[in-house]
Amino acid sequence: MDTQKQVLRILDEVLSLDGRSASFTRDTALLGAIPELDSMAVVSLITALEELLGICVEDDEIEGATFATVGALSDFVQARLP
Repeated sequence: MDTQKQVLRILDEVLSLDGRSASFTRDTALLGAIPELDSMAVVSLITALEELLGICVEDDEIEGATFATVGALSDFVQARLP
């Protein structure tokens, strides 16, 4: 499974999007565009990505641009995969 598909699956699960992520593309805006993605959801999302994909995200690596689009988040995750 490619990274973007994994990220979309996790987004859908963590944010309870009920399948809405199926229509998301790399250019789909996330932070500020999806009401479910608030500051608390970002923490839950990072935790889920770490647990489900086996990556480690340091506090100083997290910035708003990472969550700007599906593509940005997928690239961030891809760069940390073992």
